[in-house]
Amino acid sequence: MPRARSNRSMRVLLILAALLVTTSVASAQKKVAKRDRKVYVVDRVVAVVNDSVVLASELDVRLLPLVGDVEGISDPEERRRRLDKLRGQMLDDMVNEELIVQAAVEARIEVEVADVNSALDEIKKQNKLTDAQFAEALTAQGYTLATYKNDLRRQLTRYKAVNQLVRSRVNITDEDIRARYDALVRRSESVSAVRLSHILIEVPEKATDAQVAAAKERAAEAITRVRGGEDFAAVAAELSDEAATKGTGGELGWFERGALSPEWEAVVFSMEKGETRGPISGPTGLHVFHVVEVKQTEIKSFDELKEQLRAELTRREMEKQTAVWIEELRKKAYIDNKL
Repeated sequence: MPRARSNRSMRVLLILAALLVTTSVASAQKKVAKRDRKVYVVDRVVAVVNDSVVLASELDVRLLPLVGDVEGISDPEERRRRLDKLRGQMLDDMVNEELIVQAAVEARIEVEVADVNSALDEIKKQNKLTDAQFAEALTAQGYTLATYKNDLRRQLTRYKAVNQLVRSRVNITDEDIRARYDALVRRSESVSAVRLSHILIEVPEKATDAQVAAAKERAAEAITRVRGGEDFAAVAAELSDEAATKGTGGELGWFERGALSPEWEAVVFSMEKGETRGPISGPTGLHVFHVVEVKQTEIKSFDELKEQLRAELTRREMEKQTAVWIEELRKKAYIDNKL
């Protein structure tokens, strides 16, 4: 019996000794590793939103499609300033998106896997892409299929959250629709064609903020002079940068609906005869538009347009109320911007 106890004691001592040796070796290895290792920053947090974070890598992926134009700016200081501004705006958008997702989680709003797959199939169908072409497009934008699906799920979640949590704030009455219809009858939708003149203030393709500001100042001068009583053609001949039209007072001719870009049409077809408006951005610069004449047409009846106008007013009010709701979420949230 004493021999058995002695053997057990010896085994315990041997085990303890082995542990001590192992610990000593491990400790020495750690000291060497600590002395020789290099620190690599794999990712970093650029914003904290309540209990969630936004990573720099996520921000970089979102910025990838947008930085091409900025990188073309030759002045390094201006390029850096514009890129910083773009990063700040994008991060602000991502914070808002995270707040909406968190509100959806709190309201138990979920998106099923089938919904994500259905949306993915629709995206490929609309863009006429095979699976291989779609995967190639994702890679070019810095995405994997898994990360894209996750982003798509979050987009669908935000869409459902807005529709469920904001829609109740929107109430479009028949009186609202009638008022909108009456306004259309008086102005935009009763115009079928406009005779248009313009003044073009050219802006360089990679313009600095100073160049844009100078162009806006010239456009504002033109508008002030015309509204002050000067003839538009005379002002156009003096200030317009478009050689093809300045000699004829900026005359562009007649335009029917659908002949102009949607952004321009929304403006000029809401203008009255003799009205001058601008500046409006275009591919080569800023435009000041002047409506010389208009052609009127019969507008559809109120009953025919009622539902279309209801949808339009609902969309506008939803945008307004969504902005108000997001601002409310921001005021209640803990947000730490680390850019």
